[in-house]
Amino acid sequence: MAATLTARGPARQRSTRTSGVTALHVLATAASLVAIVPLGYLVARAGGLGWGTVWDVLAQERTVALAVRSVGLAAAVALTCVVVGVPVAWLAARTDVPGGRWWLAVAALPLAVPSYVTAYTWVAAVPSVQGFLPAWLLLSLSCLPYVVLPVAAVLSRVDPALEDVARTLGAGPVSAFRRAVSPLLLPAAAAGGLLAALYVLSDFGAVSLLRFDSFTRVIYTSFRASFDRTTAAVLALVLVVLAVGFVLLERRARGRDDRWRVGGGVSRVPTQIGLGRLRLPALAALVALYGLALGVPAVMLAVLMLRGRRAWDAGEWLAAAGNTVLASGVGTGIALVLAVPIGMLAARRVDRWTRVVESAAYLGHALPGVLVGLSLVSLGLAVLPGLYQSLALLGFGYAVLFLSNAIGSVRSAAVQVPPVLEEVGRTLGAGGLTTWRRITVPMTAPGITAGALLVLVTAMKELPATLMLRPTGMDTLATELWTRTAVGAYAEAAPYAVTLVLAAAVPAFLLAQLVGRTA
Repeated sequence: MAATLTARGPARQRSTRTSGVTALHVLATAASLVAIVPLGYLVARAGGLGWGTVWDVLAQERTVALAVRSVGLAAAVALTCVVVGVPVAWLAARTDVPGGRWWLAVAALPLAVPSYVTAYTWVAAVPSVQGFLPAWLLLSLSCLPYVVLPVAAVLSRVDPALEDVARTLGAGPVSAFRRAVSPLLLPAAAAGGLLAALYVLSDFGAVSLLRFDSFTRVIYTSFRASFDRTTAAVLALVLVVLAVGFVLLERRARGRDDRWRVGGGVSRVPTQIGLGRLRLPALAALVALYGLALGVPAVMLAVLMLRGRRAWDAGEWLAAAGNTVLASGVGTGIALVLAVPIGMLAARRVDRWTRVVESAAYLGHALPGVLVGLSLVSLGLAVLPGLYQSLALLGFGYAVLFLSNAIGSVRSAAVQVPPVLEEVGRTLGAGGLTTWRRITVPMTAPGITAGALLVLVTAMKELPATLMLRPTGMDTLATELWTRTAVGAYAEAAPYAVTLVLAAAVPAFLLAQLVGRTA
C-alpha cells in the first residue's frame, strides 16, 4: 500500500539542505533583481513627484474606483477559472467522457487566442458588447487553461490507492475525492488562479475593446492623451500592490504542506470513472464551454477573413509572422535563463529569503505591458542607448512580463525530484554542477520545456510592450492586427489574427501533449 507523508514547516526545512548562501541563492537573487528593473523605474518616477503628490493621486476617488473595478474583475475571473477549471480537468483526466484526453488538447487552445482577438471577434459580431460582464466572461474563457492543464496533470499522477483506502474506511465517492485527492489539487489550482488574476490585472487589449475602465486602460489612455508618464507610474504602483496581495493569497491557499509518496507500494494508472447517464450532458457542457471560447472566435475570423481577402498583402504578412516568431523566441530564451535558478531555489529551499525572491519575480507579470515598455525605453535611452529599440530589449521585456509562467513550471518539476538523489550523487564524488547536469536537469526537463512553451505562446500575443519596444520598422502579427483594428478595419485585420492564432496554437498544442505524456 502506498503511503503519503505530510511535511509541515520545520519538518520540511529539515528535509532540505540548510547550509548558508549558495551559488543557487546568488543566481536566483540576481535573476530576481534583473526582473524587477521596471519596478525600480516606476518607484523612481513616482518619487520624482514627491510623496505628497503621490498620495494626492492615490487618494483620488477615481483611483479608488479603479482599484475596486480591477480587483473585482481579477478576483471574479480567478474564482471562475478555479470553479470551472477543476471539474473540466477531472472530466478530461479521470472520466470516460467522449473524446477523453483529447479534451486536454482542446483545453490548451485558448492559450493560442489572445484575449484581445477574442474580444475583437465578439465586438465585430455584436458591437454593443461592453462592460464588466463581457470582460469577465471573455477573460475567464481565455485564462481557463491556467487551471485546467496543471490540475489535469496532478489528477493523472495521483495514485488511485489513496481513494481506495478512503473508500474502505467508509467514505463515499465524493467524500473520498474531497479528503484524499482535493488537497493534492489545491496547489495547482491556486497557482493557476494566481496566474489568471495577474493576467487580468495586466490585460490591456480586451478591456480596451470592451470599454471597461481598469488601471491598464486608464494608464494607457492618460499617457497617449497627455504623455503624463509620472501619473501613469503612480497608478502602476497600485497594480504592483494589488499583485502582491494576490501572490500572498495564493501562498496561503497553497498551504505549507508537501506530500511525497514513499515506499514501493503498488502504483497503477488511474482507472476511468464511468459517468453513466451523465456522460452526454458532460460532453454537451464541454462542447458549449469551448464553443464559446473557440467556436465563436473561429467562425467570426473565417467570416472576416473572407471579407478582407482582397486587402491582404502577402509580403507584410510574411514579415510580421517571421518577426513574431523571432521576438518571442528571444524572449523565451531570456526568460528561461532567469527562471531556472529561481524555480530551482523555490523547490529546494523553504526560507523567508526564497519566498521574497520568488514573489519579486512574479511582480513583473502584474505590470501592464505599456508600463514595462515605457520603463525599458527610458532606461535604454538613459543608461544603455545601444539597446534602445533593439530585439534584445524587446525580448527582455517579454521575459519580465512572463517570467512567472516559466518559474511555476520549473518549480513544479524540480519539487518532484527527491533531494536525496542529489545528495547521493555528491556522496559518490560528483560535484554540484555535475550532479545538477546528470540528475536534476533530465528529471526537470519536461517542466522546463513546458515553461518555455508557455512563455512562447504568451509572448507571441503581447501587444503594448511590443508597440513600445519593437525596433523601428519591425511589425509583428499583434501590432499589425491592432493597427488595423484601431481604425475599425476588422476585415483587413483578420488575416493577421488568424495567423497569430495558428502560430500560437503550435506551442499550445505541444504544451498539452507534454502534459499528457508527463501525466
